[in-house]
Amino acid sequence: MNMLLALRSLIHARPNRRPVAMLSLAACLGGIALPAQAAYPDKPVTLVVPFAPGGSSDIIARNMSPLLSEKLGQPVVIENVGGAGGVVGTQRAVRAAPDGYTVLLGSGSEILINKLINPRLTYDATKDLAPVIFVGTGPMVLLGKPTLQASTVPELLQLLRAKPGTLSYGSAGNGTPMNVAGELLKMRAGVSMTHIPYRGAAPALTDLLGGQIDLAISTLSAANAYIKAGSVKALATTGAEPSELAPGIPAMGKQPGLAGFDLNVWFGLFVPAKTPKDIAQKIQAAAQQVLADPSLRKKLADQGISVSGESGESLRKFMATEQEKYRAVVKAANITVE
Repeated sequence: MNMLLALRSLIHARPNRRPVAMLSLAACLGGIALPAQAAYPDKPVTLVVPFAPGGSSDIIARNMSPLLSEKLGQPVVIENVGGAGGVVGTQRAVRAAPDGYTVLLGSGSEILINKLINPRLTYDATKDLAPVIFVGTGPMVLLGKPTLQASTVPELLQLLRAKPGTLSYGSAGNGTPMNVAGELLKMRAGVSMTHIPYRGAAPALTDLLGGQIDLAISTLSAANAYIKAGSVKALATTGAEPSELAPGIPAMGKQPGLAGFDLNVWFGLFVPAKTPKDIAQKIQAAAQQVLADPSLRKKLADQGISVSGESGESLRKFMATEQEKYRAVVKAANITVE
């Protein structure tokens, strides 16, 4: 009733008395309790994995999500959105409302390489997504079929030079980090081999075991069981230094003529670019606590992932360096979308 009287006074007041009436209205409104904005998060959070279940991204997400749920105080629900080398799932995250309720578990393929090999993509993940936290990195590994007539990188290079173009290598698909690593090896060593793209690491490894292809480049997490069983020849990891996650396997960057060879897989959490900074910071803080958990770090190490936990800004700087590596190889090898 008081508010109605104040409104009436404002409307009917003579011009020289309207300021007084407006003050009266402000005083009335000041006593009204406006609904408070809910603190983030107040409902479940969706964690998008842009690949089918079972791969490295999915493994990381399923290990992180229960602990993230605990830290955020809301369920973190995994949504696998596979297709087109990660494009479909990434689009799902790019188009989501920038409110912190959709988070992407992203990696080099969908965040950087897809745009380089297909400029017609309707999104640019480096602009349309904001990095929240650097989850970690993992080595890739160059593998040979059981009957390959080479057991070391120097022996392989000698074989490739003796039989140019006759050996094949499989990857998880065109434009994947595995494909980029294979083309980088060809360029750096001056050798020729035929790339056979697959729809994922699993079918490539199956054909390697069966001898349908001579070589494969895979994530360590996908190949580890076969390496430990002695079913394939592990020739080298694709980093500059040997990896503690792959004891006994030499680094490509330590091989004669390949100094500085350094290309691994990496993972991070991303949100739509316009997500408020305070919400992104809450996600980052929760994820940092999760990634500091010793049991989680061990689980991921067992899967071939070395945890980082560095900030989103650190990930952004790392991505800038990786993008230039990818760009140089994609251009020189003329890697295009399938």
